[in-house]
Amino acid sequence: MQQELKSEITKQHIVHEAFKLFYENGFKATSINDVMKATKMTKGAFYYHYKNKEQLALEVIKLKIQKRVYDGMIAPLKEEGSAIEILENTFINRINFFSIYDKSNGCPMNNFINEIGNYEKSYQLALKNIIEKWKSSLIALIEKGKTEGSIKKSTNNMAVATFLISSFEGIRGIRKLYNGDQIINDYIKGISSYLQLIKS
Repeated sequence: MQQELKSEITKQHIVHEAFKLFYENGFKATSINDVMKATKMTKGAFYYHYKNKEQLALEVIKLKIQKRVYDGMIAPLKEEGSAIEILENTFINRINFFSIYDKSNGCPMNNFINEIGNYEKSYQLALKNIIEKWKSSLIALIEKGKTEGSIKKSTNNMAVATFLISSFEGIRGIRKLYNGDQIINDYIKGISSYLQLIKS
């Protein structure tokens, strides 16, 4: 039991350091040697836990990226309150709380999608799974909004969910090109106007 716990802690350490390297430097630019150096592990110790970079990347997607998206963008959709207000809080207010570090480096999931989304089927499926869960939660919230009367009944659930995810991920990527937040402020104005259009 003690050995299993130690192994799990070591794996969490590897995943944590790999995530940071992938996020800051890019997946393709980060080698296994870079990860070993960051974790201060020997080659033998590393390969005891992960047989290759693909296996490690899938763990990073599952344990780090999926958790970030769930905690920040999916879980809030399930909170109590008006559906339209929840959408505003999630897609407008949240973006103002990102640190400079997060703004400069963009969205980890978006970075992965742009860099390796068509690179390997296993990566594609793992990342697509996160998007689909996010989209499903949004569709359910929009439907709830129609029932409670805060969102127009004519609203296309799938189209709105897809648009909100795409615009949010897009601005996270575009912000990396700018030093200031004016581009984010413009995004907020645009999303605010859009949400007003679907509001009952």
